[in-house]
Amino acid sequence: MSRRNTAKKTKRADKFDPIYQNRLVNMVLNRIIKHGKKSLAYRILYRAMKQIQQKTEKNPLLVLRKAIKEVTPRLIVKSRRKSGSTYQVPFEIKPNRGKILAIRWLLKASRKRLGPNMESKLSYELIDATKGKGKAIRKKEEIHKMAEANRAFADYL
Repeated sequence: MSRRNTAKKTKRADKFDPIYQNRLVNMVLNRIIKHGKKSLAYRILYRAMKQIQQKTEKNPLLVLRKAIKEVTPRLIVKSRRKSGSTYQVPFEIKPNRGKILAIRWLLKASRKRLGPNMESKLSYELIDATKGKGKAIRKKEEIHKMAEANRAFADYL
């Protein structure tokens, strides 16, 4: 491979969803997909957004943004081995990575939630996240507590 002319990285053009014209909605949509069934993912997400609209009487896009913002972690812990011992070392993470983790945690929490269908479970989890409750918020708080407890090992990078 030639070292003279290295390929420049171009930022990938993120796609927008057809209804809300938003990249964040598209990110959530792509995380909902299972077994390549994108139309089912669209149906789940848009019905959940409609339920959020009916329950809160607010713009569902703002509720989604606020929920993801509330769940987004600032720190995360990674295991590092040093002289035979394993330490949980706290790291700051980039905003985009935090957003991806928040979406993953929200969807995982909504899948575990009790309810008749995925639309209602997702809508309730998003509403709870905006209020500062729910399993996804608890997950973020656990991660932050762990990072705070292991702050002494921050120099073990």
